Amino acid sequence: MSSISVFDMLKIGVGPSSSHTLGPWRAAEMWISSLKDTGYFDQVNSVQIDLYGSLSLTGKGHATDIAIVLGLIGADPITFDTHQIEKTIQQIKAKHSITLNGERSIAFNYDEHIRFLRDFLPFHPNGLTFTASIKNGVSISNTYYSIGGGFVSKEGDDEIIVDQKILPNPIYNSKQLIDYCNIENSAISDIVFNNELSWRTPCEIDEELLQVWQVMLHSMYDGCHTQGVLPGGLNVKRRAFDIHSKLIGDIPYNNPEEWINAIRNTEVKFRQILKWVSCFALAVNEINASLGRVVTAPTNGSAGVIPAVLMYYLVIENHQANFNHIKKFLLVAGEIGCIFKKNATISAAMGGCQAEIGVSSAMAAGALTELLGGTPEQVTIAAEIAMEHHLGLTCDPIGGLVQVPCIERNSMGAIKAISAAELALETNPDSVKVSLDKVIATMWQTAKDMHHNYKETSEGGLAIAVNLTDC
Repeated sequence: MSSISVFDMLKIGVGPSSSHTLGPWRAAEMWISSLKDTGYFDQVNSVQIDLYGSLSLTGKGHATDIAIVLGLIGADPITFDTHQIEKTIQQIKAKHSITLNGERSIAFNYDEHIRFLRDFLPFHPNGLTFTASIKNGVSISNTYYSIGGGFVSKEGDDEIIVDQKILPNPIYNSKQLIDYCNIENSAISDIVFNNELSWRTPCEIDEELLQVWQVMLHSMYDGCHTQGVLPGGLNVKRRAFDIHSKLIGDIPYNNPEEWINAIRNTEVKFRQILKWVSCFALAVNEINASLGRVVTAPTNGSAGVIPAVLMYYLVIENHQANFNHIKKFLLVAGEIGCIFKKNATISAAMGGCQAEIGVSSAMAAGALTELLGGTPEQVTIAAEIAMEHHLGLTCDPIGGLVQVPCIERNSMGAIKAISAAELALETNPDSVKVSLDKVIATMWQTAKDMHHNYKETSEGGLAIAVNLTDC
């Protein structure tokens, strides 16, 4: 991965998991495209999908089967109406047939043609194999790996499937990033923006960043205005609605934009600020847990941290903030995520939750630091502090659902990001003992040393300490 765009780190998709939902969804789309490219699509009689390792162990709780089926029928995770997911799946189950890419209908037994196998494939814990039976009796198989954050790698390919570019300022680690800033006397967001021009025009960058922000805003708004219990069987009560109702009071508003101004007019003592930040984070991940649309940032399980910290800046720190501030925040956050992706992992199946909440907290901390006037060095210091205090965090979802402890962890990650930013702003870079690059290397070593039970398998930690019957 010589080059990764911030839009590879901030993807719009459907919850609850980037590696277990969005990744398999994209893998199914890629497989269909491969069948078309090789001329086999019109000859397919039947399909078989085999899930391995972590995709199998927690796949049902993460809606992996649902995501794959939606990918096979040609549904787009960015635009497909999430309210139609349950109805669409029920129709496929009832009819015992599936229409590949919306074009070719074949027999399909949902419970038989998707198999959850406990074996682990050698390359990555999140493996899945698609097999097509062709008219002449020949079978064609392709294996894909969902490697975190919605990234997908096909077995046999040398590169992860992203659009590689030669960048004016290629960044592999944080030291290189700081060197570019010093040489060009630029902020991190400026360096990142210039790199993004290798993929998109200035207008396209702004349009896509605005779209990312709008999805973030709407996921917070919708989460704060939705009551009830989350699906999946844990009977987890949505909390953002009640917290929000107490905080917002009777202040009127009619849409998400007016909502921002309404929040600015509420009481914002220290306790209220903590509650608002937690509320924003909880809201996003409650939407995520119910197969709603969120921004993978850098994963779906950690999707609430970055929106919550950005919203904190808008409604608490700077009431005059505009899109330019949002743009800078997302550019910096995205680049920090890219550095983690290149040097470690953003996959909980590879590194535990430190690879999700830890990375998202680091991304948010660095981005907030730039908006608060921090130097490029202080931006990386903030990211380091945030990750340092997530090292070793396990991924142990109860019932394989991205609910407990995942949703609350977004709240904690957001609060830690704000604290990390404030600490960094009061830190002299010359006195720092641990660099961002060193903490990323430590995080990766910790990931490799971590027992597989604590890497999104539901075979350790809270996942076995708390039984579904206890819920």
